[in-house]
Amino acid sequence: MELLDQARAHVDSGAYFTELARLVSYPTVSDAPEGRQAIQAYLDEVLTPALTGLGCDVTQHANPDPAGGPFLVGVRAEGEHLPTLLCYGHADVVGEAGEWGEGRDPWTLTAEGDHWYGRGTADNKGQHLINLTALRLVLAERGKLGFNLKFLFETGEEIGSPGLTEFAEQEKDLLSADVLIASDGPRLDAATPTLFLGARGGIRIDLDVDLRPGGSHSGNWGGILRNPATTLAAAIATLVDGHGRIQVPALLPPELPESVREALADVVVDAPDEGWGDQRLGPAERLYGWNTLEVLALDAGNADRPVNAIPGRARAVLQLRYVAGTDVGDITATIRDHLVAQGFPMIEVTTDASFKASRTPVENPWVTWAREALAEAGKQVALLPSFGGGLPNHVFTDVLGLATLWLPHSYPGCKQHAPDEHLLSSVAREGLELATALFGSLSSAPPTLRR
Repeated sequence: MELLDQARAHVDSGAYFTELARLVSYPTVSDAPEGRQAIQAYLDEVLTPALTGLGCDVTQHANPDPAGGPFLVGVRAEGEHLPTLLCYGHADVVGEAGEWGEGRDPWTLTAEGDHWYGRGTADNKGQHLINLTALRLVLAERGKLGFNLKFLFETGEEIGSPGLTEFAEQEKDLLSADVLIASDGPRLDAATPTLFLGARGGIRIDLDVDLRPGGSHSGNWGGILRNPATTLAAAIATLVDGHGRIQVPALLPPELPESVREALADVVVDAPDEGWGDQRLGPAERLYGWNTLEVLALDAGNADRPVNAIPGRARAVLQLRYVAGTDVGDITATIRDHLVAQGFPMIEVTTDASFKASRTPVENPWVTWAREALAEAGKQVALLPSFGGGLPNHVFTDVLGLATLWLPHSYPGCKQHAPDEHLLSSVAREGLELATALFGSLSSAPPTLRR
């Protein structure tokens, strides 16, 4: 039986579902003490045997950041002359955000038609299980992989990957490779196989207008007392206008590279709100190739029970989603200086970064190889220069110096981080085909691709 036939049969037989059910049963929530115990069990009882079964030497490493959990690394060496692949996944999941429908248990895999419900099915257990299974199929069919394998698992991606950058810096030799192939996040849509090359970064921006304790009667003081809510609303409008267009050039990338524009030319994105965002760009360019500044929260007074008083304080939380090439090195000062120039020196500005933006160039030879390898297997993929959300891709591009190829096995409607998270069986089936095709082609990758 051909490798891709074996991949399809593995899902159709129920074998993949059975194994995924075991993975889902571990409540590996990284921000809860009991979750840390489940994470350790998941490493010891699930991932270590899986990597050992691939012929890997497995080591567990303490996190240099006490806020994070351990790292697990499996290494299979087949020859110095062969390419080296680094894979990545995360063992942790988010906690519960509400009641699941139809009485579903988050830790029990439940099949309802094409939907397989369970926490971690999409993020990230179902995805790293597909890649582990694909590697297993290649090894069983050929008796060897035809390349060297390194697999890194972290245990704190859902809390911002604490310690991952430091660990990569300390263990560059252990994690050295020619290319990263990993799976996380969604594909473009359920029907479109997708390859993305990086991730937008994210920066939280807190604006605080704290002028006085308590409220002041609007009739007695209106017109002579500064209103912090009015001030804040006006200040935000100088940063991003009422149509979602960033007004500060320093918060934008210097350009949309032509290679990115060409890659996105055939990517179709449904834009539900006409006229929203920078209309000089198409929907796909705005979503995957440009920056956005979003207002996440506003607070002043009590909108549910307003009183006739000017509030003493107003706050807002904004988020800048930014692509590689944007200079965010002094973003706090940039925003503060802008607001002062606009007449708002009374606004306190603080920022907090999450993931950094990073992107493998579209023209990188590994990107060409991957697209050609999948095309030879009969799989045409949409190419996204950047994933819309956040991932620790910069650890692999900036610290380890790797080309990064992300092959997601989920879709935008998967409800990750929410009740009723699920994996589509059809996407899992095709995902296993795609991963098997890509790993199966790696042994014949041109020597010129090696670092």
